[in-house]
Amino acid sequence: MKELFPKQHVMGFGFSLLLTIVALSVVKFDMSFNMAFGILLVTAIAQATVQLVLFMHIGESEDKKTLYTTILYAVFVGVVTILGTLFAMIWGYN
Repeated sequence: MKELFPKQHVMGFGFSLLLTIVALSVVKFDMSFNMAFGILLVTAIAQATVQLVLFMHIGESEDKKTLYTTILYAVFVGVVTILGTLFAMIWGYN
């Protein structure tokens, strides 16, 4: 039963929650723009890394084609999500 426990998924979820709390601290504490932007940038990059490594199993394959396809797919999903959010919240608002 121990080998069936998703240890990496639980660790990734914990790290994601921690990074989200750190990012939300920007709202709670009165920070300068540069400090807030720096914290958000670091947490966003760390969050993307956690997602790739722990949830998408990026290190489980030795095949370079599979590795690069997974990374390209993750970048595609990220860009579509960001552009879709901008479209819905900014450009689509009348």
